[in-house]
Parts: sequence; C-alpha cells; structure tokens
Amino acid sequence: MAEWNAYYHNEEEDEDQEEGEESGGDFKFTGRDSLVFLVDASKEMFIKGENDEPSNFDMTMQCVRSVYTSKIISNHRDLVALVFYGVEQSKNPRNSFKHVYVYHDLDEPGAKRVQDVEALRGDKGARLAEETLGCGGEAETSLGDALWCCSNLYSDIKLRLSHKRLMLFTCRDQPHAGDSARDRQARTKAGDLKETGVVIDLMHLTRPGGFDVSLFFRDVVSHQDDEDELGLQLEPSRKLEDLQKRVQAKEQKKRTLARLSLCLAEGMNVAVGVYATAVTTRKPPPVRLNRETNEAVRSKTRTFHTQTGSLLLPSEVKKAQMYGEKQIVMEKDEVDSMKKFEDPGLHLIGFKPMDKLKLHHHIRPSVFLYPEEEQITGSACLFNALLKRCSERQVFAVCRYIPRRNHPPRFVALVPQVEVLDQGPIQITPPGFNAIFIPFADDIRTLDLPPCPGANSLQVQKMKEIVSKIRFKYKSDSFENPVIQQHFRNLEALALDMMAPENIEDFIMPKVEQMDRRLGPLAQEFRDLVYPAGYDPDSKPASKRKPADGGGGADKKPKVELQEADLRHHIEHGTIGKLTVPVLKDACKQFGVRTTGTKKQELIDALKIELFLKCV
Repeated sequence: MAEWNAYYHNEEEDEDQEEGEESGGDFKFTGRDSLVFLVDASKEMFIKGENDEPSNFDMTMQCVRSVYTSKIISNHRDLVALVFYGVEQSKNPRNSFKHVYVYHDLDEPGAKRVQDVEALRGDKGARLAEETLGCGGEAETSLGDALWCCSNLYSDIKLRLSHKRLMLFTCRDQPHAGDSARDRQARTKAGDLKETGVVIDLMHLTRPGGFDVSLFFRDVVSHQDDEDELGLQLEPSRKLEDLQKRVQAKEQKKRTLARLSLCLAEGMNVAVGVYATAVTTRKPPPVRLNRETNEAVRSKTRTFHTQTGSLLLPSEVKKAQMYGEKQIVMEKDEVDSMKKFEDPGLHLIGFKPMDKLKLHHHIRPSVFLYPEEEQITGSACLFNALLKRCSERQVFAVCRYIPRRNHPPRFVALVPQVEVLDQGPIQITPPGFNAIFIPFADDIRTLDLPPCPGANSLQVQKMKEIVSKIRFKYKSDSFENPVIQQHFRNLEALALDMMAPENIEDFIMPKVEQMDRRLGPLAQEFRDLVYPAGYDPDSKPASKRKPADGGGGADKKPKVELQEADLRHHIEHGTIGKLTVPVLKDACKQFGVRTTGTKKQELIDALKIELFLKCV
C-alpha cells in the first residue's frame, strides 16, 4: 500500500513546502526565504543631497522596488515585508507598538506591492508618505518596538522558512539620542531575533557629520562570525549604486549545489560547499491553466501496458537493452549499481603548474568551492592553508569530482582565487577555489582543415592595428540578453498597467559609427591589401539563373518501398539499425504495424514483433 501511495503522490511539490537545491549528502535546504525591510522614516531621511540628489528615503524606496521586482521574476514564492518606524501613525498587528507602521505584511510580492512602493518615490512620494504615514516629523523613535513588531511578523508565519533576514535602513547612528533605556531594549530585542535565526543587516546611509557604527549599531546587527557572508560595512552608502550593490550582495541567495568532502589524504577530509558561479538565464516555462477557473493545472504521469492497458506499478517497469539480438532485462537496483562509481566527493590526485591549464580546457562553466566549518571542524583552517600555498606556488590541484550519487566522475582543476575588496570596503571576489572541468582525451579532437591561402606579413600587421583600435575591456555583466530583458519588461508593463513597456538598450549590437571613427582609413587599407582590384565585398552576389527548360533544382528522389524479404534479411543479419527513421516509419505504415513511439529502437522492436508473429 505504501508503494501505491508513493506512486500516486503528486509530481509537483506542496505549496507549503519547497525543496531547495540538490545536495550531495543528506543535508538539504527546505522552505522559503523571507526578507523584512525596516526603514527609518524620520525627517533626517527626507533631506536631499547636494546638487538636488535624491534623499535617503527615495534611494531606499528604489532599492525596495528593485528587490520586489527581482523577487517576482526569480523567486516569487519568497516572503517580503516593509515596515516603517519613527512615524506619527501606527499600524501593526494588534496595534501594540506606537510609531511603527507595517506597510506590507510578510507575504509574496506582487504587482500591487510594487505599485505601492513606486508611489512613495520622488517628491510626490514624500508628500504621500507624510499624509499617510506621518513621516518627516518629530515622532518618538523606539527601535526596540520596531524590532519586536518584526519578530511578531515572523512568529505569525506558519510556513517553513529557510532564511530569515532583516535589513535596517537609517541615517541616524544614535536613533534614541542617547536614551540608555531604549538602547538597552533595542539590543535585547535584536539579540532575541538573532537567537531565532534572523540575520540583521545594517544599510546605513550618509548624513552630515558622518555615521559612527560603534556608537550603537555594532551590538545590534549580525557580524561576519554569525553568517557566511559579508560582515558589517563601516562606510555609509552615499549613492544609489552603492546602496543597491550592498542590498544585492546581502539579498542574493548563496545556496550550495552540494556539500561534499575534499579528501586530501587517507583520514584527512575537508568539508566544502559547491556554488554555481554562472547560470544560464532562460525565459520561465509556460504554465498550463484551467480554461474555466484560470488556475494552474497539475500534471500526473501514469504508465500503462501497451497490450492489456492495465496500470503499471513502478516495480513492474523494467529497463532493457538490445545486445546481440537479445533483450537483456535489468532491475532498477541493477541499473543504479552500474551507474555508481563511488560515493559523492572530491579526491585529490596531485598538483600541476598554472601554465599547464590551457584556455581550451574550459568546456563548461566552473563551480566555486568554499569551506563548510559546520560540517567538519577545522575545515576553514586547512582550506585556507591549502589556498594560500597553491596561490604562492602558482599551482592548481587536480581532483576527481563526483557531485551526486549515480553520477559519473569528472576531473576538475582547483584554481586558487584570493579575496579582493574595493574601496568600500566591499568584497568583490571571495577567497576559494574555482573548480574548472577538465576534458577527457576523447573530447579533444584534431580537425582536418581545408587548405586555404595564408596571409602575408603586411596583411597580418594591418589586422593587428585594426584589432588594437577596436579593443575594449570586456565584462560579462555589462551585456544583457535583450530578448529576456524585453520579455520581462513586457510582463512588468502588463502587471503594473503601464501604457508601454520601458525601452531597453541592446548592448550586443556593435557600435558601427564609433568603430568607423576609431578605425579611420585602416579598414579601407586592409581591403586593398586583401581583395583584388575592383572587387567589392559588400556587393550582393549575382543570383543563379534557372535553366531554360524550367526544371528548377534537382528532382526529388522517388519513394522506395521496403520489401518484406529485404526487411527479414536486415533483421537476420543485424543490419536493420542502419536504416533511417523515415524508412522505418514507411515500413511500419506499409505492413500496418502500430507503434507506441517514434524513436528508432521502438520502430525496430515493433517491426521485429510483427514479422515474428507472421512466422508463427
């Protein structure tokens, strides 16, 4: 009975429980991510900067809107909330806290919420905030009450949460103006939140006279020891770009693809997490909807017997392989044991100099390795020592890599990567190893290139001058997919009832005019050196003239019917696999054979069964 229940379980996950990324071991993330924006709405936040720069409140609302839209696109099941403190009005569960306004409860983001945040931007948004929330006044501030209210938002959620994060936006380094009792209450509530697994991040903004984190907020926010991400930033954000970069660095998921052990020697293992550094962005798949209710339709797959039509259990479905005109049937356990090479993990083989790793060895995007101290104590210390020594000696480690069970082994090159900080200081590049997948010998082939005329020294020199003129520093994040960007702009305009979608700039298209200005006469000089006199490469080739008899192109080949004797000859000698799929389809139609699929092996099996029944 348990087998039937497992078989009839819905293929899609329950709405209340969502599985995270796959893991190599038994550890797995479950639940949804949650994020609470706690925004200071005092009058200092509404002061504009020099040269009519946006206020801190306006920059905060732009960041909140950006996170809302990104959540809708990438992780629409995550929970987001927006809370203001230091306002005249009060709106929170049970109205237990004064001067705390819960603008959005902890729920999934949607188009209505994006419109609400968009209405709070600019001068009109500041006036709306003053009318609705009572912002910009001399309201009494209690950060402890605001944190207590956020704690209630988390406690009211009945769903399973995997990550809980609170982002605090303010430009006041002493929110209580030296009131020790309220400072103590805020520190106590912040400690309670951190004990329940909530990570508190400070997104402090610039103010006249500077922002001193050590006065109050150092004891409130989560530090680097409490999480595996960026620590407390001492410098405030002065521009919108800096604030968005910090919010994105904190808000982005840093989930592992797998948690594995790196075996350095017998009895010496290091726990590492495997992270994806580059993922292809695709359009979201279409969702099937019910014609009457417009609700999402869930699909279920059932397997039936082709002859009797009876429903098959998973244990009754077996896999087979044709070998020597015999069908070899295998159980599921046998197939799994054939696929298994070894337990998941990384096994150190040796070291190689960095110059041995060539550019053509990169056959797929690399993954990133970072130590997991929680899995094996001392992993971070040994990992950092290995990273430092590989970086100093300019060598990379060669390892055998098995990401999950029943996966074939691959060889990877662990290239050391040191930590890089900007002037912020914000971490740009984390320390760790880039695991580059090394190709097998069969993956590298020697191609027989057709003979072609070679270039002389003058042509090569002229092309070098052209390349040096149009060369630029390439950054992968500077070029976005215009098709995907336009797709999401259209969805955004449709959801927010906009008159027209925002225009996007296609950065992939070459800037022809700028290139022509840089090259000058070099392009024409190269043409004169390469092409013969009087030849124009931009001119269209002359169209081919049709023959006078109007016969057009080549005649189509007549359809050849396969005789039964020929088909038997192919089956007896084992050469039926050389026939093409169209020929096999025509043979099935010719002999009236019904097939369950259109794959080549299925057509061959159906023809063999038909001829066998005729012989009987």
